Amino acid sequence: MSGERRPQESARWSEARVEERLRSLELFGMRFGLERMRRLMTALGSPQLAFPAIQVLGTNGKSSTTRMAAAILSAHGLRTGAYLSPHLVSYRERLLIDGRPIDADSFAAGVARASRGAERVERTLADDDRITQFELLTAAALSELAEQHVDVAVVEAGLGGRFDATSVIDSPISVLTNVGLEHQRWLGPTIADIAGEKLAVLAPGGTLVLGRRVDPEVLVLAERLATERGARIVHAAEGSWRLAAAGAFQQDNFALALAAADVQLAALGRGLDERAVALAAAQTLVPGRLEIVSEDPLTVFDGAHNADATRALLASLDEVIPPGPLALVIGVLDDKDAAAMLTTLLPRASRAYFTAPPSTRALPAATLQSLAAQLGFAESSVEPRPSRALAAAQDWARANAASVLATGSVYLVGDLTAARGETQEKEARK
Repeated sequence: MSGERRPQESARWSEARVEERLRSLELFGMRFGLERMRRLMTALGSPQLAFPAIQVLGTNGKSSTTRMAAAILSAHGLRTGAYLSPHLVSYRERLLIDGRPIDADSFAAGVARASRGAERVERTLADDDRITQFELLTAAALSELAEQHVDVAVVEAGLGGRFDATSVIDSPISVLTNVGLEHQRWLGPTIADIAGEKLAVLAPGGTLVLGRRVDPEVLVLAERLATERGARIVHAAEGSWRLAAAGAFQQDNFALALAAADVQLAALGRGLDERAVALAAAQTLVPGRLEIVSEDPLTVFDGAHNADATRALLASLDEVIPPGPLALVIGVLDDKDAAAMLTTLLPRASRAYFTAPPSTRALPAATLQSLAAQLGFAESSVEPRPSRALAAAQDWARANAASVLATGSVYLVGDLTAARGETQEKEARK
């Protein structure tokens, strides 16, 4: 885009207007299928064809793997874009250029461009059909990545794979972190069903990069599909890196990111530079994952949002929280196995504060407390507002020489992060 058009677009679309536009689309929920997205990308001039891309799929670890793969490629001197979901505080966090959120004007321009394309496409749709929020966000991101002239992009899939909006990129490199039971209403009741939806994106003659802890049933399915499509499978190698990101599970994510970046570099006629890899490992942080946000009392945020993620969290918790009393702040969405999550976390907690993420899909805090009681855990309180639940937990922790862990949902961590930022701004103005 020329220098004359971008100011005009961003002047008409402020960051506040962008946030308002995107939030307004939450009312219409999710709608599977790629036909709307394909029409939208055509209306935008097919920007997804302007750069090679890696698509990252899986149940857990997608965002970390996406950030890490993009960081490795960027450390090799490539202008690298990354598209993530969900965000913590602002939609703009979902689109990174060389590891940094895109500037507000560029993001506004991308959403404005995608919105105009959506208006044209919706004239061709049935009266009860329309572009979804995730489709608009994805189109805006892909459009702006083309405008930013990235050399390569790493794109995190949203839900599933076969009908996910990100699958318009037709990437020759697909990455599968792992497969767990999730979104069974849309993806199917079994691990095999869910894996099939994710693996369906594998391109003929492409490359599938697999994590080190893929279920054997998924591996058999992947091998069969790769054979049918003339594709190859690359397995992440064992290794140990000095990571900025906390958590033993991040070693697996980095190994997977490194394998994917290696495949992409080879496709560009380049090889891995170990110094660049070490630099990416040492500099890449993952907001909202084992993130220490306060020392008084020690308070950690983690966006673990399902049973597998909470088990990984618990296995790494001692890296950041010492043994001793722990106040747990937890809120969960209603499509997750809350009982399994509580079964993992409650034995480590001294007291629990049940709350609700800011989502129409939030499980009521009282329901969580009831589940905990059925598991024999009684030391708890209910506070539907996350910021108040955290404040109560921190007060208890100060009085009892304890630490605090807030987890259960990315939406919960995002809400707490936003509230913390607002508090810091108020204190700075005093």
